Parts: sequence; C-alpha cells; structure tokens
Amino acid sequence: MAEEEKEQEKKIIVDEDWKQEAQKEKEILAAREEAEKKKEPKEEKPRGPLPEGNFAALVSMLTTQSLFALGLLQIKGQEQRQPDLELAKYNIDMLETLEDKTRGNLTEEEEAVLANTLDELRMGYVKVAG
Repeated sequence: MAEEEKEQEKKIIVDEDWKQEAQKEKEILAAREEAEKKKEPKEEKPRGPLPEGNFAALVSMLTTQSLFALGLLQIKGQEQRQPDLELAKYNIDMLETLEDKTRGNLTEEEEAVLANTLDELRMGYVKVAG
C-alpha cells in the first residue's frame, strides 16, 4: 500500500512537472512570435500599375462610381447595399457636364463611348428608381 501511494505521488509530480514545462515552452514560443512580429516590417502588397490618365479612364471612373451608387455593381464579400440615387444622379450629371464641356473636342470614338455610357447609366437609373 505504501508503494502505491509513492507511485501515485510520483505520477502527480510528473504531471505537475509536465504542466510546468509545457507552460514554459508556451511562454517561450509566445515571446519568440512577438519578437518576430516586431522585427519583420509588415509587407504591403505592391499595387499594380495605374492605367493611363486619359479621357476613357475618367469616364470609366465616373461610370464605376455611378454603378456602385445604383447598386448594380457590388464588392465581392460585402453585403448588398441600398441604392443611393442622389449619388448616382450626381455622378451621371458629372458625365453630362463632361459631355457638354468637351463637345467638339473629342474624337468620334470618345464621343461614342461617352454617349453610350450615359445612355446605359440613365436607363439603369430609371430601372432602379422605378
């Protein structure tokens, strides 16, 4: 019986030693991870090249903003938002102003792109608003 008690005490001591060693290792690993985080500067993913700053890019930017505002364009993984008709109208109006102010100074292709874009956005606006 005395031997059984000694054996149980040894197991308890061994178990307690194991717990202490595991805790020490855990603390050491946590300290190492913290040190590595401080050493390594956060790497930002490099941005791809920006498109050429031209008339088509400007029209595209305003069109994209209009489509987002109308709710016709969504960001993957985000909840669907309610259309913001006021913001959509503002962006469409900006494109109309651009059309008015550049009349006679655009190539045929640029005029066609702008006119077609405005037609499509106006139709989208009417569809969403109606």
